[in-house]
Parts: sequence; structure tokens; C-alpha cells
Amino acid sequence: MPRSSRVSPAPLSATSVRRRVMLKAGGTLLLSVVALPASAKQILAVRVWPAPEYTRVTLENDTDLKTEHFLIPDPPRLVVDIDGLGLNATLKSLVAKIEPNDPYIKQVRVGQNRPNVVRLVFDLKAEVKPQVFTLAPVAGYQHRLIFDLYPVTPVDPIAAMIESGEWSTGPTRTVAEGTPALGDPVSGPPGATMPATVLPPSGAIGAAAGAIVAATPPVQIPMPAPAAPRTQPNAAPDAIAKLEAEMSGLQGTPPPQPVQPTPGKAGARPAQKVARMVTIALDPGHGGEDPGAIGARGSREKDIVLEVAKRLKAKLEQLPNTRVMLTRDGDFFVPLNTRVQKARKVQADLFVSIHADAWVSPTARGSSVFVLSEKGASSSAARWLANDQNRADLVGGVNLAGGSADKQLASVLFDLSTTAQITDSLKLGKAVLKEIGGINRLHKASVEQAGFAVLKAPDIPSILVETAFISNPQEEARLNDNDYQDQLASAITNGIRRYFADNPPMAKSRQT
Repeated sequence: MPRSSRVSPAPLSATSVRRRVMLKAGGTLLLSVVALPASAKQILAVRVWPAPEYTRVTLENDTDLKTEHFLIPDPPRLVVDIDGLGLNATLKSLVAKIEPNDPYIKQVRVGQNRPNVVRLVFDLKAEVKPQVFTLAPVAGYQHRLIFDLYPVTPVDPIAAMIESGEWSTGPTRTVAEGTPALGDPVSGPPGATMPATVLPPSGAIGAAAGAIVAATPPVQIPMPAPAAPRTQPNAAPDAIAKLEAEMSGLQGTPPPQPVQPTPGKAGARPAQKVARMVTIALDPGHGGEDPGAIGARGSREKDIVLEVAKRLKAKLEQLPNTRVMLTRDGDFFVPLNTRVQKARKVQADLFVSIHADAWVSPTARGSSVFVLSEKGASSSAARWLANDQNRADLVGGVNLAGGSADKQLASVLFDLSTTAQITDSLKLGKAVLKEIGGINRLHKASVEQAGFAVLKAPDIPSILVETAFISNPQEEARLNDNDYQDQLASAITNGIRRYFADNPPMAKSRQT
């Protein structure tokens, strides 16, 4: 049989060899590009923010994630499937971040449900109303996937204060003799501070404040005396008076003379006094996903202002008939409109938001007080600061699509902000600024105005206190000092007392 003939391939030139290598490499690169999306999604960080009002779980990742979720009632569970994701150590660390005292999550399980799909199962302590949404990159964050677990029945601020013993419906609470009450005249120069307050451990503040008991007159609200009846100057005596006069004349005794009323005191009766509780809402700015401004030493605004607010709360609660609500008492995020709603639900008499501002230059320093403006900011710096503070919802994370943002805050409430509210806010701001000027340099000698969203409660005098510049190294150090925090709290307390001394709290009739 003839031998099969095989044609030897022609030798390849150097150019052909290079071309084949490039094609092969290109094909490999093409395959890599096609396979990239399925494996490129990475979880960069996981965070859990438990709070009495809701628990937030955040997954930060390098791209937008698609999810599906559903609830299982018995036992209560939330199941979340995340598409295009593989397990990694960061995502697995979520299991260890659930704390035993979390009010809503018992535990979480993480597993690869199917190829490129990760399943999270949240074992719940009670039924919840979940909000699952994504946030675009902002500030220092990349893409975020958010799980907000709200209770089926929302936490009521008044009920929470009653449960903690901070909202008494019984007899008026009194304190040690000599303690000034709101509405009493304030003596002493501006800047004179109250005694230092030693804070108990977190969670014990309400109990400590409630233990201060003695006997001081409550806040007294004078009621106008009833108007004296008008008398006719030439009115004839009535028949009985005439008869008495005639009988007295027959008996030889002079008729009784009518008692002439003292001018200005006709028919006057002792003024009625009504005592009522004064409610003050304190708003520590930022919290949770929103750290606020960060100093050169790494100090976070959200931590400092919370400590100042707790000190201020303890001092205010030493005053008779004064109760204080914190819009947040821990490290969790509260949307701007929710802060306003909380104050209105408890019918607050005052709203004080506490911050520590930052500036592009580390030399900026001093304390400031701001109130709302309907006509624009009082300075370019005030406008910049208001715009920066109003970004808190973007940084902290608000589910705009889920309807959690109150659209009325952006439109209706601003229109409803009355001249009277701003006028009262200016009075409060001036009193507080004068006191703060006794312990720290003022950035501006007068109260400034800008369109701060958090100050837009139409019926509550509201101020925003910038305690100092955290971006200034010297002031950052002071803000971390316990003595300075206590001085700040005392100064704000004295400012509030001065405001009420000139503007006594009146009886309330509004409804929330």
C-alpha cells in the first residue's frame, strides 16, 4: 500500500507568529472581560446600627447590587437574595456584628444560595417592616445597600419618655431648694455657669436626673385678672340701698358709706397661677452612617455633639418642671424631617440642634448660633454651612423611593415658618450666644440666619448651635475636653433660662 502523504506546513514568518500570539492573547482577554461582571462585585464593608427606633444594616460595595427580599412569618425572618455576588470574608463578618441587645435582629445567616447569588437570612425578634434600598456614592462612601428594619408599630416619643420615667403625668417634679426655675429672673453676668455635671454611665442619665428631689416652686404662668365691671358715675342707688339709707336715718345712725374702690384695683382678685411642664428637644447632629465633620485627630462630630447633648440634658432636667427629649440618644442616623417631627410630637417649647462645624481652612475658629431664614442666608458662610448640613440625609441615607422622606419638609413647612417663630428663635439665639461668648470666642458677634432644614418646625422656636470648629486643631482639642463640654452645656442652659425669664412659657393649645 502506498504510504499516505502528509503535507508539511509551510514555515511561519516572524510576523505571522506575532499575529497568532496577539490573537490568542486577545481571545483570552475577551473571555476575561466577558466573565468580569459576574465576579467583580465585592463587598467592601459591613456595618450594623441598632437603635430603639430601627436597626440599619449597611453593605458597602464597589457597584450597584440587585436584590430580592421577602418575609417569612413563623418564626419571623427576612430573606434577602443578592444577585451577582460571591461570598467573601467581609460579608461573612456580618454574622459577628449582630449584638445580643439588638432590638430587632436575633442573628443573621449568610450563604451561597446558588451560583452568583448570596442569601442573607435575618432571624428576627419580632415582626418588622423592612425597607431595602440602595444609595449612590457620596462623601467617602461607595455604593451602599441598606436594610432598615422598622417595628410594625413605630416607637412613640412620648411613650418612650414615659417608659423611661422622663415624662411625668403626676405631681409636679421639684428639685433642691435654691435651684432656679425656667421663667425666674436670671442674675449674674453672662457666662456664669451652673455647677459641673458628672455624667453617669450611658443609659442611666434619666434615672439620675429623676433622683434629684426637693422643694422648689414650679414654673408659674400668670393668668390675667378678670376685668373689673364698669360703673356708671351718675348711677342711682338701687332700691335696697335706698331703703337701708332711709331706715338708718330714722334710727339716728348715719347710713353706711359705700366703699370706694382703689384706683386700678377695682374688683381685683389674686392672679391665678398655673404650673405646667416645659419640654425641650435637643438634637445631636448626624449619627450612624453620617459621622459629620472629622477633625485632624480623627474626632467625629457625631460623637462630640452627642456627649454635649447628654450633659445639657442632665443640666436642664435639674430645673423644675423641665423634661428633655433627645432626637437620638445613641450612634444611629435620624433623617432631618424625623428630627423635626419628633419635636412636634412631644409639643416641644424649644428645639436646640447641636453641631461642631468645619471649614476649608484650619484657622477658622469660634462658636456660632443660627436660626432659620425665609429670605436667604445672612452671609455666604452661613449659606455654605446650611447647604452642607442639609446634605446629612444624602450621607446618612434616606430611602427617598420608599416614601420615608417627608416631602412637606421641603415645600410646605418652609412656607409655614412664620415670622413669629423666627422672631422667638432670634430671641433664644441671642440669649444663648451671649452666654457662650463667656466661655469661647464667637465666630460672629450676632445670630446668623440660613435655610437649615432641621430648623423648619413652624411652631417651635429653633436654634442651631455650632459649638466650635472641629477643623481647628486647638478647638478640636477643647471639644474633646470634659470640662469644656460641661461649660458648653452650662452656657446653653443659662441662655435658655434667660430666654424664658424674658419670655415666660404660656399655656399650650395647639394639637399635633
